[in-house]
Amino acid sequence: MSVKRDYYEVLGIARDASEADIKRAYRNLARRHHPDVVSGADKAAAEAHFKEINEAYGVLSDPSRRAQYDRFGHADTQGIPNFGDFSPFGDLFEAFFGSGVRGRRQPQRGADLRYDLGVSLEEVLAGAEEQITFSHLARCEVCAGTGSADKSAPSTCPQCHGSGQVRSARNTVLGQFVTTSVCPRCGGSGGVISDPCHSCHGRGRREMKKTMTVKVPPGVEEGTRLRYAGLGEAGERGAPNGDLYVYIALEPHDVFERDGANLHCRIDVSFTQAALGAKLEVEGLDGSASLDLPAGTQNGTRFRIPGRGLPRLRHSGRGDLIVDINVAVPERLTRKQRELLEAYAQAGGEDIPEPSLFKKVKRALGNE
Repeated sequence: MSVKRDYYEVLGIARDASEADIKRAYRNLARRHHPDVVSGADKAAAEAHFKEINEAYGVLSDPSRRAQYDRFGHADTQGIPNFGDFSPFGDLFEAFFGSGVRGRRQPQRGADLRYDLGVSLEEVLAGAEEQITFSHLARCEVCAGTGSADKSAPSTCPQCHGSGQVRSARNTVLGQFVTTSVCPRCGGSGGVISDPCHSCHGRGRREMKKTMTVKVPPGVEEGTRLRYAGLGEAGERGAPNGDLYVYIALEPHDVFERDGANLHCRIDVSFTQAALGAKLEVEGLDGSASLDLPAGTQNGTRFRIPGRGLPRLRHSGRGDLIVDINVAVPERLTRKQRELLEAYAQAGGEDIPEPSLFKKVKRALGNE
């Protein structure tokens, strides 16, 4: 199975190229690779290359389709892009001197929308329902999407007589050539609205806010994309709506870090707890969990509490709570604590440095 090349690479342009740059690149390539200027065994390859050029141009020359391609690449272009009625093997001189547009411009599908939703670890654990509000182009309710104040269909454009295109003749040294372009009055639709809707100004769509509920499944992962078909922007004149894509972003937590379905945390224990052992209560996302700390636990020792992590999105059960032990060393000691520690060190054969004269005076005065 062949892999499609990047459309920007096909046309040889940068990703931030303007509409003029895209059109210029397309015309230059059309002049060189049109099948009408190639003969022999290379003709089949030229036809395939020219089709690829036109496919790239058909997407990148349309702002809404270009935006969709920039977001999702080839995966969401839903097959071969829409070129209107443009034929990739049409008259060579149309590619040289005209826009190559034939027939009416078809109503465009609404653009897809993206919404980034931040969720907490607590919401990942239990699942949640989040209310989101976003702006989008919706069908005008006043004119029912017709763009007309009386909801009537557009009348035939008097300039192009409903064809959506205008033709012009050009005299050259090779003779007269006829080119076509999009009708400037109707924009290629073939119809005009004599009494535009006061709410949407004849566009059939207007900016609106929408509030909806998003269900966050338990165990949802960072970067998960939830698709809501038909909840994107409204299409032109009855064309299908785009889709809404909600992307999940995980919010940082003060205590826990996520590793798949597992949770990591670090707890401080005293020297005596680490040396003598202790029974600890570790606070998890959904309540406390017991941890038996064995005697002689070293700093950095890791313990695992099974089943106290996050739900597994595509499997049953939960991950684990992983606890890293940090043996906390006190910064200040009381006199009694110091004496006991010194006795402990001496019992173990350790050399204890003599305190300075200043410290000896403080001890004598009972300040240490």
